[in-house]
Amino acid sequence: MVRRALGRGFGWLWAAYAVSSLGTWLAFSAFPMIAVLELHAGASEVAALAAVGPAVGAVLAVPLGPWVEFRRKRPVMIAADLVRCGALLSVPAAFAFGGLGLGQLLLVSVVVAAADISFTAASGAFLKTLVAPEDLLVANGRFESTTWTATMLGPPLGGLVMGLFGPVVTVAADAVSYLLSALGLRAIGGGEPDPVGKSSAHRPGQDGASRRLTAGDLLAGWRHLLAHPTLRPLFLNAALVNGLIMAGSPLLAVLMLGPLGFAPWQYTLAFAVPCAGGLVGSRLAPRLVARYGRRRVLLTSGTLRACWPLGLAFVRPGPGGLALVMAVELGLITCCAVFNPVLATSRLELTPADRVARTLSAWSVGTKAGIATLTALWGVLASLTSARTALALAGTVLLATPLLLATPRRPETSVTREAQETAEAS
Repeated sequence: MVRRALGRGFGWLWAAYAVSSLGTWLAFSAFPMIAVLELHAGASEVAALAAVGPAVGAVLAVPLGPWVEFRRKRPVMIAADLVRCGALLSVPAAFAFGGLGLGQLLLVSVVVAAADISFTAASGAFLKTLVAPEDLLVANGRFESTTWTATMLGPPLGGLVMGLFGPVVTVAADAVSYLLSALGLRAIGGGEPDPVGKSSAHRPGQDGASRRLTAGDLLAGWRHLLAHPTLRPLFLNAALVNGLIMAGSPLLAVLMLGPLGFAPWQYTLAFAVPCAGGLVGSRLAPRLVARYGRRRVLLTSGTLRACWPLGLAFVRPGPGGLALVMAVELGLITCCAVFNPVLATSRLELTPADRVARTLSAWSVGTKAGIATLTALWGVLASLTSARTALALAGTVLLATPLLLATPRRPETSVTREAQETAEAS
């Protein structure tokens, strides 16, 4: 197969994404570890840190989507990287001077969550201007493979660093990764088109960066997302599936590390090794679309990913239980890695250029809110029943989520062209 070149600009964007993703996963469990080991926080405080910070950050990010829409996207991405870098560096600085507390960790998590959403909104719009439409699926596939590579390598390396130097060091490494990402984005160089907006969005003599945001601007992304006959069910499916999968994650940790008696290294191994499926799935996605069409790939991979998590309710102690978790995670991750880049590409193609940032921002806010809500609900359910029962219910509800993917067929003119262009992609 011939590897498609997407240009120097995409190469720097990809490198920036790779380094920041590795930093994020390197410090994935740093805040809970700092809270427990350094600040002696209890379970309720750790849970609040994990849920409240991202949820508040998502709420604060609601007006940022429209703000991003009418600005050049690369400066916004660089600013978001620098904000995340500065916020995270405040943690080792405060720790060094003995002033670190839970309040600061919570504030930092809020700032980082809001900056994450702004960066995601800007980067999707920027990607749409950086590569040709027929290259979007290949580009998203490469981002997806990078995500799973970082997910596979980051937590084990982070655990090693935490064991040797403590969790605060991984936070500093994450901050540096955002600085390197900002430098990579700056290296892209070249000009960037003026922000695209409706003709009515600009008053005479007023550019996109100086115009005042209106209520219509704040709601435009949500209106497009919820009114579009294809995007609406895809969004609802993504919010529900991601929320139910993430809601089961802490319950599985409690079950495996508690009653089932798995060691922490076994727990880490059970989720690191299956990430290899992410590399396989992300490479398969363009070829599957070229052969079967986008709609069929979305429906099939979206259906298959919902079938795996129910198996986690049947995990038992010992090597057999560990093998079961790894098999379930491998199947789930492989299907997600096929589904995600196809979804991301469809989302960009189905969104007008003047609403991309607002639509992506609304999507991120909605999915993060769904994750926070379902995680809290399933935590209550587990406390009333058991972790295993709650996992079984999450897996059962997931089996119904493919119904949201059965949307009316739309013309696939772009897919026909893409089938010819992506047959050689990897």
